[in-house]
Amino acid sequence: MLEKVLIANRGEIALRILRACKELGIKTVAVYSKADKELMHLGLADESVCIGPAPANLSYLHIPAIIAAAEVTGATAIHPGYGFLAENADFAEQVEKSGFAFIGPTADTIRLMGDKVSAKHAMIAAGVPTVPGSDGPLPEDEEEALRIGREVGYPVIIKAAGGGGGRGMRVVHKEEDLIASAKLTRTEAGAAFGNPMVYLEKFLTNPRHVEVQVLSDGQGQAIHLGDRDCSLQRRHQKVLEEAPAPGIDEAAREEVLARCVKACIEIGYRGAGTFEFLYENGRFYFIEMNTRVQVEHPVSEMVTGIDIVKEMLSIAAGNKLSFTQDDVVIRGHSLECRINAEDPKNFIPSPGTVKHFHAPGGNGVRVDSHLYSGYAVPPNYDSLIGKLITWGKDRDEAMARMRNALDEIIVDGIKTNIALHRDLVRDEGFCKGGINIHYLEHKLASQK
Repeated sequence: MLEKVLIANRGEIALRILRACKELGIKTVAVYSKADKELMHLGLADESVCIGPAPANLSYLHIPAIIAAAEVTGATAIHPGYGFLAENADFAEQVEKSGFAFIGPTADTIRLMGDKVSAKHAMIAAGVPTVPGSDGPLPEDEEEALRIGREVGYPVIIKAAGGGGGRGMRVVHKEEDLIASAKLTRTEAGAAFGNPMVYLEKFLTNPRHVEVQVLSDGQGQAIHLGDRDCSLQRRHQKVLEEAPAPGIDEAAREEVLARCVKACIEIGYRGAGTFEFLYENGRFYFIEMNTRVQVEHPVSEMVTGIDIVKEMLSIAAGNKLSFTQDDVVIRGHSLECRINAEDPKNFIPSPGTVKHFHAPGGNGVRVDSHLYSGYAVPPNYDSLIGKLITWGKDRDEAMARMRNALDEIIVDGIKTNIALHRDLVRDEGFCKGGINIHYLEHKLASQK
């Protein structure tokens, strides 16, 4: 097993990684910015190193500072968590060139799957179903672009090849708008991602967002941990997730799960990863792969009993998978609510000092959070301050436990979106299951 892991992240995911390391007897190094000197995991780590001032580009995104921290503390591996540098191929490459193990895929795999065009080609080759589209970059030749648009059929969506997180996308409903929209998206993509390449896909009008959790050891073995539904979204950002996805055609589910495992083996994938799909009318359509641990990974852990982070650490140490597919049994149902420090009505971030924090409890309740009474939430980073997860023998029980947990949780001193979650888990449409990705936006718009 790895000797000492540097955790190149902050907040709840840093604490989550630290706990997994401690269970395995691995020493830990916590890095932090000057704004984060009160983080909970700093006092639990074996060592901690300040890597710079509050701005992320001068601390958590500053590769030389992270590498230097690993060198001075004698770390043997680096876990990037999610966000920040987690899907930065140059960072993964620099980590390994500097003599450390990168707890994640190889740099080449991150590049392959980080570019939406090359990722789509790889998935087509592996037999993973994809959205009909340009099958490569959208040509700058206007007549050819218009021909592709007519062939695919409107509406279409233009996406930046290097985009992600809901950015770099534009829906086109009419042919006469295609060329201008493509030019505008290219310009925005070049500025935002350093890559002006765009591609075109059929725009599905009422899809669900369903994803598949995988683990692969890079040595020819891979497994899936079932699927998750992440359709409750606001501005393309996930709000609440569940596993397994309710109301999915079983034949289609089994086929796509098997295809994802096959794809992992074919691309030589190493570590934890997530294949993201749109699901409509009983069919799956691949949209992207996240080459890291996901925020919503706990719901997959709850229904399988497999610790994804510990498995990542083992794989990074050069071990083969600890489980076979036959060992994976989906039991019950799990929900996760993302708790953010933000106004529940206008969603403006709400940093400040937490005067009182009380975590809920009871059977099937899990809280992943770095909060404590007296903690000052800084204004410099993402507003996620915790994740509330429940498990039940079925969806109804998991939902009932989530209602109770949301009623019990107390976060005083700052505004949070807990009120929104209390509403969602009592919402008739969501409780029935199978809502699409536009459901929450429409619900919020109707309440204005």
